[in-house]
Amino acid sequence: MSVTDTEAPSLPAALQGQPIERVQRDGVEYVLLGTAHVSRSSMEAVDALLASEHFDAVAVELCESRAQSMRDPDAFKQMDLFNVIRQGKAGMVAASLVLSTFQKRLADQSGIQPGAEMKAAMDGAEQRGLPLWLIDREVGTTLKRAWRSVGFWQRFSLLGGLLASVFEREDIGQAEIEKLKEGDLLESAFSEFASESRPLYDSLIGERDGFMAARLREEAGRGSPGEPRRVLVVIGAGHLKGLCSHLREDRADPATTVAELAGTPPKARWPKWVAGGLVLLVFVAIAWAFHRNTALGTQALLAWVLYTGGFSAIGAVIAGAHPLSVIAAFIAAPIKPFRPGIPSGGISAMVEAWVRRPRVVDFDTLRDDIVHWSGWWKNRVARTLLNFFLVSTGTIIGEYTAGIHIFKSLI
Repeated sequence: MSVTDTEAPSLPAALQGQPIERVQRDGVEYVLLGTAHVSRSSMEAVDALLASEHFDAVAVELCESRAQSMRDPDAFKQMDLFNVIRQGKAGMVAASLVLSTFQKRLADQSGIQPGAEMKAAMDGAEQRGLPLWLIDREVGTTLKRAWRSVGFWQRFSLLGGLLASVFEREDIGQAEIEKLKEGDLLESAFSEFASESRPLYDSLIGERDGFMAARLREEAGRGSPGEPRRVLVVIGAGHLKGLCSHLREDRADPATTVAELAGTPPKARWPKWVAGGLVLLVFVAIAWAFHRNTALGTQALLAWVLYTGGFSAIGAVIAGAHPLSVIAAFIAAPIKPFRPGIPSGGISAMVEAWVRRPRVVDFDTLRDDIVHWSGWWKNRVARTLLNFFLVSTGTIIGEYTAGIHIFKSLI
């Protein structure tokens, strides 16, 4: 049921009018508090609930990585750029940094750090010695599922919107802030796209409602018989209705639901096959050129090297990379088809990180630097990630340009 001012006149002042639902499931009472991510009243409501009612556990809308970043905001300073690039996580790190710029703009404008009410819930659980349940899906998994849920062209729009948010200098509109107070941080960051794409909305919001409901049931089932009986659940108000519905209605095994929604959908194979097929056709054309005429074949091979290597090197130059990183990009791009694994952008970025090792100050100022477009070139961590993307993009452009040039030369 929802708790309103008229139904619960004895509520502390901090809880009057707050969206609170109480759901009974499997002998456990879940007290769900819908919070606003940039509202001081939500922080006060969390404290008031913990002070006025007895709970056996506290659950928050956080995953392990987001909770860790709240506990230790400087933890990212331990990031190993080499491993990030080698393990193919550069995209997720860059996306997380872009989201952090959105959060920082909100904090600067509203005076409240987004997610402060979650931090209040974690602190309250620790002070009272209560178990803390982190029930949200890992943000990296959510971003991957969101990315793979949309079509090829919509990904470009999504990426363009993210990049535009980094360089946006105007204040966030009041309407957007009000939406965030009622909704979800990820939904607000991708609001334009989430509202127009059902698959994207499901990945960012709908799936997480089901995931968090399953995690609550999973954690409750792990306790000893009779424990816990009452759980405070602190979530964004945008998840309140969906989470309550899942808690009441879902009958599937919670562990199975968690496993299904925590997995990353496999990448579509057709883009890889199409790209591989096009490159194969280019090399068939080069071989045919050698068959017709050695000089023609040499020209075709030289075109492949110059276009792929040249555009990749241009990407490195635009990123402000070290000359050795530019050379690495030029060498790695032409042999990409024969060297599966780390892309040419990854090789150039690793050289950049080796030649210009990020300093302590680069990690200290990273979140502040990337708010301004020039900071991506000034900060060594950000510049290495920028180098990765621009070189990888240059390689793709070079491959298609080389292919067009070679086929034209044979006609």
